[in-house]
Amino acid sequence: MFENNLKLCREELEMTQKELGKIFGITRKTISGWENNNDIIPLPKLIEFCNLYNYSIDFVMGLTRNNSMINKKIKVDPIKTGKSLKKLRKELNLTQKDVANECGISNTTYSNYELGINLISTMTLYTICKKYNISAYELLANEKN
Repeated sequence: MFENNLKLCREELEMTQKELGKIFGITRKTISGWENNNDIIPLPKLIEFCNLYNYSIDFVMGLTRNNSMINKKIKVDPIKTGKSLKKLRKELNLTQKDVANECGISNTTYSNYELGINLISTMTLYTICKKYNISAYELLANEKN
């Protein structure tokens, strides 16, 4: 289950779902789906939100209780993120199949993340971060906290 603090952040900004939706060019219903965990916010939109409103991606994703990474903008490069994923997997002495199974995705999908062919999905990123106790910022920005 993906737990996020998007609603908390939006309310802290004193913004309605409709107002946030307008900023992102999406409907209020889409925002509601993200906040209520009926849908998963796409990673590019999550990053845009964090960068625009100065929130830590780890905080918004519900991986940490504090917004300690403020003022650190995320510029995502799928190739660099893929290298970070591969490095983490090797450090943990896991195969791609191990990680793919843990995330409930195909080995090919995970391999494409590591190769930088596709940007990792929000749910897969969340699962890896929760399971292996690592920062989403660290994986995406390819730097240690």
